[in-house]
Amino acid sequence: MPKLSDYVQAAATEYLQDTGSTELDVHWAAEFFQDSGVLNEYPNQNMVAFYNMVQKELTKRADRAEKEARMKLEKINWFPKPPRKPPG
Repeated sequence: MPKLSDYVQAAATEYLQDTGSTELDVHWAAEFFQDSGVLNEYPNQNMVAFYNMVQKELTKRADRAEKEARMKLEKINWFPKPPRKPPG
């Protein structure tokens, strides 16, 4: 039986691939919850709690991507800039 965290990871990955958004759609989450087998494997699992876990994972991934992008931009700024050519 897959862990609940595996379902959360799968949902976050699939949602990002499908939509490119980090704001989880309630209807999408409910459909995934039912169709992916979470409901069958974890019949006592609350759908709202599952939604919150997936949203938290999406937010974590967005924060991580933002941090990586910021670090790369800072690296670029460290490179010396080429001298400007005088006009004319």
